[in-house]
Amino acid sequence: MDAAGAEVLRLRITEVFLSLQGEARDSGWPTVFVRLTGCPLRCTYCDTAYAFHGGQWRSIDSLIAQVRDLGVRHVCVTGGEPLAQKRCLLLLERLCEAGFEVSLETSGAIDIAPVDPRVSRILDLKTPGSGEMARNLWENLAHLTAHDQVKFVICDRADYDWAVEVLRRETLDARCTVWFSPSKGQISERDLADWIVADRLPVRFQMQLHKLLWNDEPGR
Repeated sequence: MDAAGAEVLRLRITEVFLSLQGEARDSGWPTVFVRLTGCPLRCTYCDTAYAFHGGQWRSIDSLIAQVRDLGVRHVCVTGGEPLAQKRCLLLLERLCEAGFEVSLETSGAIDIAPVDPRVSRILDLKTPGSGEMARNLWENLAHLTAHDQVKFVICDRADYDWAVEVLRRETLDARCTVWFSPSKGQISERDLADWIVADRLPVRFQMQLHKLLWNDEPGR
């Protein structure tokens, strides 16, 4: 409660920082990242394990003010798994109401239907190589629109074949933008690119810009 007795709406936050967006449709744009703490998944390729625990409680009002002070248009709410904190939905709504272009990076293990439709939901469908394929909430695919995006992180050829089967079975390219991304250190980027070209897949290949520029340093 604040001094007036009103409830202060808070989230546990690992970090807030300004960088270039390194992935997906907004790649290259200066972007404020709001990284929420906590995740119920443990993917083999996770590069943000430092966000599993700790963090600081922050009011939504203070987060909005900090994002505004950083002075850019694009905001990415990420984690961890941001939707594991229910008040993330309110943060997303408030950011949209404040006029920002907002994206959400989510594992797809939690229902995306309640997310504000102004938000571009980037759904990371978990491949067999992630170790968390069983956590995919397949009902989420029915909620995808052209405003949303799906990402497959590919660890090996078996992951690639699985992702192609899902792509075709669910006609994902007809619903939204689909990305195939190589898991760093587990697969040759060129091999993945060659497979996509050989199969004429209706997907977009991506490499993580932030890892190429800053070697994935936290806060960059």
